[in-house]
Amino acid sequence: MVIRFTGTGSEAKGMMDIPAQSARDIPLSEVDLSAPKVHFEAFSGQRLAVYDGQVQEDGSVAGQFTQAGYTGAFTLQRAAAQAAPTVVPVPHKQEEVTVKNGAASLAGTLTLPPTGGPFPAVVLISGSGAQNRDEEVFGFQPFRLIADHFTRNGIAVLRMDDRGVGGSTGDVGNVTSEDFAGDIAAAVAMLKGRPDINPKQIGLLGHSEGGIIAPMVANRSGDVAFVILMAGPGVSGGQIVVQQLADLLKAQGQPQAVIDQTVAKQKQVVQAVATGEGWDAVKALLRTQAQAQIAALPAEQRTALGDEQAAVDKAVQAQVDMLNSPWYKFFISYDPAPALTKLKIPVLALFGGKDLQVAAAPNEKAIKAALAQGGNTQVTSKVYPDANHLFQPATTGSIDEYAKLKTFVPGLLDDMVEWIKETIKG
Repeated sequence: MVIRFTGTGSEAKGMMDIPAQSARDIPLSEVDLSAPKVHFEAFSGQRLAVYDGQVQEDGSVAGQFTQAGYTGAFTLQRAAAQAAPTVVPVPHKQEEVTVKNGAASLAGTLTLPPTGGPFPAVVLISGSGAQNRDEEVFGFQPFRLIADHFTRNGIAVLRMDDRGVGGSTGDVGNVTSEDFAGDIAAAVAMLKGRPDINPKQIGLLGHSEGGIIAPMVANRSGDVAFVILMAGPGVSGGQIVVQQLADLLKAQGQPQAVIDQTVAKQKQVVQAVATGEGWDAVKALLRTQAQAQIAALPAEQRTALGDEQAAVDKAVQAQVDMLNSPWYKFFISYDPAPALTKLKIPVLALFGGKDLQVAAAPNEKAIKAALAQGGNTQVTSKVYPDANHLFQPATTGSIDEYAKLKTFVPGLLDDMVEWIKETIKG
């Protein structure tokens, strides 16, 4: 984690990056640097993260961090100041824009070709979790790369910080994918009103969860000309998380018996979230997991937790709250098929053969079936055999490879540009 503070005492402010959660520039709240106390919070509602610590003699800060039912004691060390990133000139215009959707305000970057217009445009829609406008994961910035390549080829691109990240505001604790669809619909409306954008050539590109949001928006609006789905789900979120867990455990080399047992427990949780029944058994399962997690901590961390039973209770309740959050309940139960069936515009569906988060085979099959059921013949689908969930050239597809890879699989960007140009020609 990277924490950046300015100011002192209760007037201090701060920002946080959590690379493992693909999150950057998260604004901190309730910041208090009244030495030796260090306190800050991030997010809200079921996603609330809290840190409490004390400044040590060596200048480090030892404390406890809690989020989503997980509690751990760890130390923050002062890091050397980092040099400002090198700004590489780009051969196109970059404009900072703000999109309003009710009380939400989304900050973004609109890239525009240097001459000509009005231009075709694409709105990029990020996957789940707190994402910045580049959809940055461990230093890899897929949306920045897509925006740059598209704009160099005459296509304007709008990419935005998610709610609660960077320059964006808005409720993040009580919203679902449908609310995020409203954000994207507002972005399409904003672009449609610009004289430098062709209102009949505005498309959507959704990655992961963005792949279920894009069809929602397109069906609500008559202003979307085409949709690109990158690792978009074709089955329910419940099926996604069960398959994801099985694939990740298999990639880790876990024995089949362990995989089967863990998947059975995951199905039990999914069933409780979807139906509202069986929560006593789920809470007992979560309690056992929390107790094992705390028991595995080093002795000094267990001591820092204080009352271990209270820590277990807190962890279980936080997990239950997260599982019952509006976003998670919606995601688990939502079936993308009906929205896909209604989609009558051109669709490009792309998948990674080594994707362990949204498996290519079942989701490609489901998406193609739903589009065919609706009579949509303007469908192109492609699987990149070596691509992971981020469409990087992977060896195993495991999440621990993400930080080591900094490029897309060959041909991906050109394939999308060529498809868009062919589509808008028609």
